[in-house]
Amino acid sequence: MNLSRHETADACVISVNETRIDAAVAIQFKDRMRDKTEDAGARIVLDLGQVEFIDSSGLGAIVAAMKQLGPDRRLDLVALNPNVDKVFRLTRMDSVFRIFDTLEDAGAL
Repeated sequence: MNLSRHETADACVISVNETRIDAAVAIQFKDRMRDKTEDAGARIVLDLGQVEFIDSSGLGAIVAAMKQLGPDRRLDLVALNPNVDKVFRLTRMDSVFRIFDTLEDAGAL
């Protein structure tokens, strides 16, 4: 699972450099997210712009990554393609996460 990290003035941005988050990589995704966010500040923005497919295991991995951050840090999502966005809306996870169209909209440039 290829994740990259960069810091902005307002957030730690984690980019998923893969086209899928599914059962085959869910555990690896959680582990890499823990590593990438271990010393991050209060706001983490997960850039899903390259992700074309997510299944229930992938969704669960993102929720688990949010829970790993604890109550004092927030995980926002950005750049969901239509298929990924549909999964979040159908499962009502769009009410759990703040979802933005672009990094600029998220205030994370």
